[in-house]
Amino acid sequence: MAQIELERLTKVYPDGTRAVKALDLEIPDGEFMVLVGPSGCGKTTALRMVAGLEAITEGVVRIGGRVVNDLPPKGRDIAMVFQNYALYPHMSAYKNMAFGLKMRNLDRGEIGRRVRDAARVLGLEDVLSKKPRTLSGGQRQRVAMGRAIVREPLAFLMDEPLSNLDAKLRVEMRAEIARIQRNLEVTTIYVTHDQVEAMTLGDRVAVMRDGVLQQVDRPQGLYDRPANLFVAEFIGSPAMNLVGADVERSDGGMSVQFGENRLLLDDQTLADRPALRRFEGKRIIVGIRPDDLEDASLVPGAPDDRRLSAVVDIREDMGSEVFVHFGVDAPPVRGEDVAAAIGAEAIEATAAQAREKGSLFVARLGRETTAREDERVELLVDTRRLHFFDTETGSGIYDEA
Repeated sequence: MAQIELERLTKVYPDGTRAVKALDLEIPDGEFMVLVGPSGCGKTTALRMVAGLEAITEGVVRIGGRVVNDLPPKGRDIAMVFQNYALYPHMSAYKNMAFGLKMRNLDRGEIGRRVRDAARVLGLEDVLSKKPRTLSGGQRQRVAMGRAIVREPLAFLMDEPLSNLDAKLRVEMRAEIARIQRNLEVTTIYVTHDQVEAMTLGDRVAVMRDGVLQQVDRPQGLYDRPANLFVAEFIGSPAMNLVGADVERSDGGMSVQFGENRLLLDDQTLADRPALRRFEGKRIIVGIRPDDLEDASLVPGAPDDRRLSAVVDIREDMGSEVFVHFGVDAPPVRGEDVAAAIGAEAIEATAAQAREKGSLFVARLGRETTAREDERVELLVDTRRLHFFDTETGSGIYDEA
């Protein structure tokens, strides 16, 4: 095992493209770190610089306290798992797993021990004699992982290893990777564009955009306290509801007003976000997670000053829960941060609806909700979990500077 340190890591291509910009990241011994972000954010380029597959323009990479900038990949004692498996089609699963060890001139007995141990961990004992074309996608991915495990490296580097699998198998393999990494306790950097994958796998998650690290934290920290609009919109499924709102003084306290809706902020909300008081009388951006909305008819004594009244546009029954889509009479938030998180195409697709219905919201309700399409529903907002962002900077509003 080894600690990995990235210090001001930068990659500039010959055409001037800055793919990674001064990335600082410290990954402790045995940690599972996930790099996540949309396509083109620099996460794979950063991983390839750590692996030695991409030249470093500026900065330092340390593995186990040793600067490895000028070392070739084989000298860094790391193992990579790629999305395309990269298995030799003419070799059996056993030979694929053993190939790297053979090239390192390990004796046959040691190679056999390592391959059998890895096969047992990965549930591959019955397919070691088979060639890749006869294996399922999940089995091929396990063989690729086995090839990395037998190396007994200082660190694993994984680049979108599950992207070629179907949805059900991805969930299964996600759990498998998490279990194996926990058991082996090997420092791991895992790259994905799938924020659900990132949140379920990582001890910590580093969110990137345009080559710049936006925030690094434990998954719950990213969800509860996003640093800016980009992280807020990118992390969470369904995505956070965002709307422009005015901060006002109300009955001795404070409230946020958007359209005909007014939400009273309690003392605890203001205590947790003291900087919010500076925005009294100003326009901010309010974020509401879909799971922080409830069907008010199912909550005895639900207060009026924490409600949204809406007409249901679409109801999606998911079995264990119900997604309710509705419009809010207030301008939607459609800045560069949001566009970068969800993509320009998604923004264009909702633009016409937004002009007609205002901001489009989603509520994640319990399956017992009585909400029906084209009918009015009263929704209770957990105002203690509201999110607030500066309209000028996009930064989250939390503590006083």
